[in-house]
Amino acid sequence: MTICQAESQTPFDHEPPRLPPPDHDQTEAPQPDPIHIYVACLAAYNNGHLHGEWLNVTDEASIWEAVQAMLFASPIDEAEEWAIHDYEGFEGAEVGEYYSFANVVELADFIRERGELGAQVLNYYGGNIEDAKARFDEYAGEYDSLEAYAEELTEQTGETIPERLAPYIDYKAMAHDYEQSGDFLTFEVGSSVHIFWAH
Repeated sequence: MTICQAESQTPFDHEPPRLPPPDHDQTEAPQPDPIHIYVACLAAYNNGHLHGEWLNVTDEASIWEAVQAMLFASPIDEAEEWAIHDYEGFEGAEVGEYYSFANVVELADFIRERGELGAQVLNYYGGNIEDAKARFDEYAGEYDSLEAYAEELTEQTGETIPERLAPYIDYKAMAHDYEQSGDFLTFEVGSSVHIFWAH
């Protein structure tokens, strides 16, 4: 949503303040960075003020409580409306400006469980979290390549391949056929390929 300011207002920096870098204890293994959203007061925003709060996404009740406190402290009296103007830690998954906090918490829980792969699958389904969750029922595994998966599938058929013929099996061509068939979905995370059955 684009919010227009009155022409008489002085332009202001509408970017939310940046979060400070995490302060990891050097004696402990670094923990995953928390998932945050920046919730802004719209009444303040419309009047040229930047007023909002970075919040950890934990549970819906805690977020509501923090947002009510933020609105109460707004420079605009009786402020009631809010919007999510920024977010961090969602691994590339998108958070809508007017997502409900229930949706944000569900999304954060999904990302904590599935990580960057979950975010890629979610984006593939246009943000439909139910479709993304269901796709993991068809998860085939993590491999170095689709070619490596083709080789494993061939071995799983139980057919004995004569050792002298094994070097002549073109797993690369098989992987290409898999890609063209539409029977698989693949997502790259780092140096690995995550494979899902597409049926």
